[in-house]
Amino acid sequence: MDDKLKNFFEIDRKVSLGGGEDRIEKQHKAGKLTARERIEALCDEGSFEETDKFVKHRATTFGLEGKDFPTDGVVTGICSVNGKKVAVFSQDFTVQGGSLGEMHAKKIMKVQDMALKLGIPIVGINDSGGARIQEGVDSLFGYGGIFHRNTLSSGVVPQITVICGPCAGGAVYSPAITDFIIMVRDNSQMFITGPQVIKAVTGEETSMEELGGALVHNSKSGNAHFIADNDKEAMSLVRKLLDFLPQNNAEEPYRLPSPGVVDEEKLRAIIPDNPKQSYDVKDIISLLVDGGEFIEVHKHYAKNMVVGFARIGGRALGIVANQPAVFAGSLDINASDKAARFIRFLDAFNLPIITLVDTPGFLPGVSQEHGGIIRHGAKLLYSYSEASVPKVTLILRKAYGGAYIAMGSQHLGADMVFAWPGAEIAVMGPEGAANIIFRKEIESSSEPEKTREEKINEYKELFANPYVAASRGYIESIIDPARSRAEICRALDILETKTEGRPAKKHGNIPL
Repeated sequence: MDDKLKNFFEIDRKVSLGGGEDRIEKQHKAGKLTARERIEALCDEGSFEETDKFVKHRATTFGLEGKDFPTDGVVTGICSVNGKKVAVFSQDFTVQGGSLGEMHAKKIMKVQDMALKLGIPIVGINDSGGARIQEGVDSLFGYGGIFHRNTLSSGVVPQITVICGPCAGGAVYSPAITDFIIMVRDNSQMFITGPQVIKAVTGEETSMEELGGALVHNSKSGNAHFIADNDKEAMSLVRKLLDFLPQNNAEEPYRLPSPGVVDEEKLRAIIPDNPKQSYDVKDIISLLVDGGEFIEVHKHYAKNMVVGFARIGGRALGIVANQPAVFAGSLDINASDKAARFIRFLDAFNLPIITLVDTPGFLPGVSQEHGGIIRHGAKLLYSYSEASVPKVTLILRKAYGGAYIAMGSQHLGADMVFAWPGAEIAVMGPEGAANIIFRKEIESSSEPEKTREEKINEYKELFANPYVAASRGYIESIIDPARSRAEICRALDILETKTEGRPAKKHGNIPL
């Protein structure tokens, strides 16, 4: 038995080293952790239970026969994060560049199946050169199987992807199906075709970082949701994110003890008296949420919309807010997509939706119309209407036209709608409305500018306040801004037992 144990320890040590000490050192010099070090940074200490550690590839072509790839280039298993079970896989770039072959893929698929059966989140850590070309169609089988399981798991268990290195070709579609993507600055890239292929086909010259780096996907494409400065920060971000989420769609998010609710008088002074002046909606969010803690999602993308996770009164929830500091808070294609996808995630995992409204409307322009703002704006309408979780809306200032309807209005199923005394709820702004309604009177006046100003003020008196909407029952209450946090907490208490039926159907057809 001693000889067998000695042999086991030697094999175990060799497998644990992955590609060996030289390649591990090379990984460290590139500013990257190894696959096992990333898991260690993610998981609660000593909690990782590895699966399929001694799996080997079965390929016998193109020189792979007789070659040994420890763990076949991916470490898989179950651990705990913040005391809750989580499935995890971590690709090992020190082993054949983390390339995906048949057995590598089967390990990932197995842990995906376990996550679904156990009802626990899954975290995928990507650092791979892509498909193992020598294994041919078996690699493609592997990607297809992973994508299929990503789709089956969507809306059932949270799926988080961390890109710590290259992720190219078909490999990018698994992260794209998951709920959130975190990319590491400078070290991670995602693209379908690399710079060399693009140059050969289109003649365009670009670098890997310019084409698919972390900042590009966080700010331009919107494919990624978070950016981290290094691997350790990325794993810390995953831990924070998981703390807001339930284990699966059948669970309620974990509720912390309420830190207490007090009036916040600073809220009275944030919005300028001049309706044309901007302000930062995140200043309002920080005063509404517990401890000012707000985990912003898609921070660098579509900045005219702010979305993210927070707690109010101990409850985990999601916030969707117009950002008046960017495009005056107008809705455009990217902002609509950003909010719609986040709302659908919140609804899938039983997280209440808090909407903060200050928008003059949908952004006008030929590029927006030709780009499909009708279709993209419809996604926002669809997602709010579809959501059955508690929905509380607070109108801060402007709420005009279709954008008023789209931003979680009562007409789309909001349960409680509040407004601050300075809220303006109308079809459009006073200036535009006056020009249309009183056009003939203004044109026939001996003093058109004076008449126009009078008509603008007349319209303001009628609609630049929340009382007309309140008189129709379209908002539940007009509130003192200082009482906002207390009113939201009370609304969530009331809505705690909310149930809402939907017509029987296989699924809807969201305007993608």
